Amino acid sequence: MKKIDKLIIKSFIGPLMLTFALAVFVLLMNFLWKYVDDLVGRGLDMWIITKLLFYAAITFVPMALPIATLFASIMTMGNFGERYELVAMKAGGISVTRIMMPLVIIVVLLTILAFGFANNIMPYAVLQQKRTLYSITNTKPAINIKPSEYYQGIEGYVIRIDEKDKHDDKTLYGVTIYDHTEGMGNNCVTVAEKGEMLTTPDGRYMIFNMYNGYSYREETTGENWASRPMTRIKFDRQQLKFDLSGFDLASVDDDFFKGSYQMMNILQLDEAIDTLEEELAEKRRSSLDIIKSRMSSYRLINERDSLAKAKNKKYNYRKYYDTLSQTMLSYIKNTALHSARMATEDIGLYDQMRLGDSEYINKHYIEWHQKFTLSFACFVLFLIGAPFGSIIRKGGLGWPLVASVVFFLLYYVITTIARKAIIESALPTTGMWISTAVLLPIGILLTLKATTDSPLFDASSWRKFFEKHWPFGKKDTPK
Repeated sequence: MKKIDKLIIKSFIGPLMLTFALAVFVLLMNFLWKYVDDLVGRGLDMWIITKLLFYAAITFVPMALPIATLFASIMTMGNFGERYELVAMKAGGISVTRIMMPLVIIVVLLTILAFGFANNIMPYAVLQQKRTLYSITNTKPAINIKPSEYYQGIEGYVIRIDEKDKHDDKTLYGVTIYDHTEGMGNNCVTVAEKGEMLTTPDGRYMIFNMYNGYSYREETTGENWASRPMTRIKFDRQQLKFDLSGFDLASVDDDFFKGSYQMMNILQLDEAIDTLEEELAEKRRSSLDIIKSRMSSYRLINERDSLAKAKNKKYNYRKYYDTLSQTMLSYIKNTALHSARMATEDIGLYDQMRLGDSEYINKHYIEWHQKFTLSFACFVLFLIGAPFGSIIRKGGLGWPLVASVVFFLLYYVITTIARKAIIESALPTTGMWISTAVLLPIGILLTLKATTDSPLFDASSWRKFFEKHWPFGKKDTPK
């Protein structure tokens, strides 16, 4: 490898890694902000939070790679142009295509790596992220009873204390416990001068020892409130036992989440799509049979038509209609109206079912295409970034950052619109490639402009181009 290739690769790798780290960090902060209410106040270990953020960061890799590739390519070629290194290379007989060749090889390898990552590693990361997040959000907050506050973290009980020992954090003073397990309000109250909280070695139960207090219980049997007796029991020591299984992270099996399309690779998505489409076709057939069975009049007419055709004659419905009594006619009309209403309701339910199933299947298709589009986006955005940087010849964080944001927002907005349209069946599933189809010609145009040293922002050059190729442009008149 020549020294100039090493220089180009070295100049590209640094901004690529920096931008990739920043993109993952920004996406991770957005994720953290979204779920901050579910993480705060639960007494979680730092290891659990770190595990969640680690798996969440992995899921952002396919989105962060195209951003990093775009920014790094603009910044690399822009720095070469701003420091006149690009001019020196061209003066030495090296074309822009040859200068970009080492970067093209790296980006192609990066695209292949991104697809392998999205197809094999990302489904597992999404599975672990969802599993950890589900366990956290379904875990009760840690026991943290504060003085002069009513603690309701233990189901069926409300606990209030006057003071807590600052040395051991287990000894409590002025303890009041309201027992609501019977669902009859504050009919059972325990008051003690002192209490002590202990947990069993396995952490499953909390033992609450109370000293020098009273237990008040109002019986719930009796004709009225006045006739219900109240019992008061004085104790020197009393013990309560609370189940803390709800305070541990839920042990959820991975199979509970594996049915989601986000946790499948290409082969699994193909199999799931085939199964879902077969189920949808079976539901369609059964729904149509039910709707037809509702239309009893339709069935009767169809049978009579079949019988008449068998006899090679036309059935006279009017003659049959005139022979019916008013009671029978009224019954037939009401039955027909009822069957029509029921059939209309069945059609509405079938339509809702079909829309829901179609949206679910379309999401599988979107996930299937997205594994390719996000990976190929690295190459497409590189085709835009590298020639754009060589044309503007501006490095640093100014122009590259602005251009990167503009181009990636264009890609993201088009992809988001296409995704929503596909879910609603307004576009075919191949619509996920619309953003690529829009940006790829832009990349090819910029590459041609860069390799031919054509000015991009020179108005006169564009005017001459249109005058030459536009049918109604100015033409030279012969002398």
